[in-house]
Amino acid sequence: KPGRLLFIAGQTASDQDGNVVGKGDIEAQTHQVFRNLAAVLKEAGGSLDNLVMTTTYITDIQHREGYNRVRTQYYKKTAPTSTLVVIKGLAREEYMIEIAGIAVI
Repeated sequence: KPGRLLFIAGQTASDQDGNVVGKGDIEAQTHQVFRNLAAVLKEAGGSLDNLVMTTTYITDIQHREGYNRVRTQYYKKTAPTSTLVVIKGLAREEYMIEIAGIAVI
């Protein structure tokens, strides 16, 4: 049975009220981003297991280790293919990470 594609725009470390979570803490921000991704996927009838590709933007290569530590906690099955991009900045100065994804549901 073919699934439908869901393209998820970049999720950042903001809570429901738009407040930045985990200022200065890549692991706290990464947890929040994955919670936001999971919420979008749940609303569409899926879960993080439905992700087939992600693109992650981080503002410092030194954040890679913390990001990877957290990332492995969120995939029950095989992690999706992924691209990691280091960029100069994100929409808000406090953001250290943003993740966009494609899921099949």
